[in-house]
Amino acid sequence: MRKFSFLLIIIGISIISYSVFQIIQSNMKQKESLAEAKELIQIDSSQEINTPLEEIFSPKKGDTVGILEISKIEAELPIIEGTDEEELDIGVGHYKDTVYPTQNDQILLSGHRDTVFRRMGELEIGDTMTIKLPYGDFTYEIYETFIVDADDTTVIKSTAPDEVLTVSTCYPFQYVGSAPDRYIINAKPIY
Repeated sequence: MRKFSFLLIIIGISIISYSVFQIIQSNMKQKESLAEAKELIQIDSSQEINTPLEEIFSPKKGDTVGILEISKIEAELPIIEGTDEEELDIGVGHYKDTVYPTQNDQILLSGHRDTVFRRMGELEIGDTMTIKLPYGDFTYEIYETFIVDADDTTVIKSTAPDEVLTVSTCYPFQYVGSAPDRYIINAKPIY
């Protein structure tokens, strides 16, 4: 019986150690991506205004592209092109089939509720979020929040000619395991 108890303790310590390692590794990758995004914004902000956006800004999957800043919750998060696990592990993912600011359609950003979007539930109608990219800073005001089923993809849709920032994360926020719903925030640009 003692050996079995000892084995259970060792297994428990191993699981906790692995989890702590994963959290530390994710935080380090996120900090590296944020530093890369800050450098990118500094270097590329001198691009000529008359150049078409596609020529000066065409990120590839996995590229760090900018920063999502949410002052109410003191968040400064790297934006990564793509929404696969590799991208979401190190920052906020930009959904590839949506646009970027100034392109007058839907911008969709996603993130994990237990990493980059831990405090998203604190945001309210009227709060703002700023996307910082090499070609400028763009601020959006939240006008609605709602919850959908995890399999509901109807939130991914064209909003043209209106520009809408949609932010998505798993819900409920304190849920353990694969969450059954998605928390959606929609925000409109402030000019």
